[in-house]
Amino acid sequence: MFAPTGTSTSSQGFRVTLKRADSGQNLTRLDRLRRGLDRDNARLRNLPEAAGDVSTPVVFDQYEFLFDLAIGTPPVTFSAILDTGSDLIWTQCAPCVNCYPQNTPIFDPARSSSFSKLPCSNRFCSFFANPCGNDGACNYVYPYFDESVTKGVLATETLSFGGPGGGKLPGIAFGCGRDNTGDLNLGGGLVGLGRGPLSLVSQLKEPRFAYCLPSVDIPNARGTLTLGSLAGLGNGAALAKTTRLIRNLQKPTFYYLAFQGISVGGTRLPIDPSIFAIQVDGSGGLVIDSGTTYMRLRQPAFNVVKEAFKARVGLPADESRSTGLSLCFVTEGNSAIRVPSLVLHFEGADVELPKENYMVEIPGRACLGILGNTRCRFWGMFSSRISWCFMTLWRGRCRFCRASVVDWIRLLLRWAWSGIVGRV
Repeated sequence: MFAPTGTSTSSQGFRVTLKRADSGQNLTRLDRLRRGLDRDNARLRNLPEAAGDVSTPVVFDQYEFLFDLAIGTPPVTFSAILDTGSDLIWTQCAPCVNCYPQNTPIFDPARSSSFSKLPCSNRFCSFFANPCGNDGACNYVYPYFDESVTKGVLATETLSFGGPGGGKLPGIAFGCGRDNTGDLNLGGGLVGLGRGPLSLVSQLKEPRFAYCLPSVDIPNARGTLTLGSLAGLGNGAALAKTTRLIRNLQKPTFYYLAFQGISVGGTRLPIDPSIFAIQVDGSGGLVIDSGTTYMRLRQPAFNVVKEAFKARVGLPADESRSTGLSLCFVTEGNSAIRVPSLVLHFEGADVELPKENYMVEIPGRACLGILGNTRCRFWGMFSSRISWCFMTLWRGRCRFCRASVVDWIRLLLRWAWSGIVGRV
């Protein structure tokens, strides 16, 4: 699946490199841990528990990953935030009424021969309230939970991926934002990969995508995102685990997994499976989400998991939350930590996580990378890193597997090509 360039073999398939939002910053592991928790907490504070609480399920200045793409003819390159928890594709557009700083030139649609405004009669326009402008064009307002917002006109454009020779997607509906508030870490826009009709993956002829997230232990590590006909699980496909994606009609953007239970140290924990189910009001369930760092479970389920680890690790527990995580073990002056296995049980799939995907080691402490939460439940990127996750929307399936040794070698070669290995 990995290659040193982003070239595409199909007009409906492409590959891009993912980079962390804090890439290049001189951060310790504890710094990155706390930044991830800060992002999660800001995101979760603003997420609704039940349907109808608020309208749009993201906080757009609290994200992990960016990638480069280009828009227009001739193409103008910009960095965009990747988000599986929202739908709209948008970028800042000139002339700006209000735009925040970005590290590339702002896109000017007047200089693109492929730009076309969408009329109010277009089906995409029906997803916005009071969209019709005086000129008959479709205007949009897309608010986020932290009171950030993008406003502009809905249009179509050609998006290009993978640099020179990469894949081109003409006629993609997107938001041309001229009045924007918020902060995208100097990025120029956001690409939604949610399940709604406006997302990039839903607009492809083959609505599927796969991603492999980089390790948080290597500050400048890169990941990979593939979409359309190129999406797949690489060399690990034969070992892939498959489960069903569940639709939540109250929150149709999110990817809900058919989650059923947890085992710690080889023992299935006594947690009622109904605690993981989606409720009538749209609350509950388990969402796999690129914008959340750590796994969050409903508090009663987390309490059982926490006690199971305390009983099996055999080291003094630190529940002071000085690191921001709920359960740590004191490793300073103690022998090597005995970490029990952790298996997530999904419908049709039992997934044993690598220990580094749920245990965070920092000087003097080893902390459980899982937290309790009274609101939405997430399978965050920390517990799914260095694994492939493959979504097929039309089949309603999610497949995941550990990145293979071959994938790792190719990934290291990619880092070497970009000069990353020499800096780590």
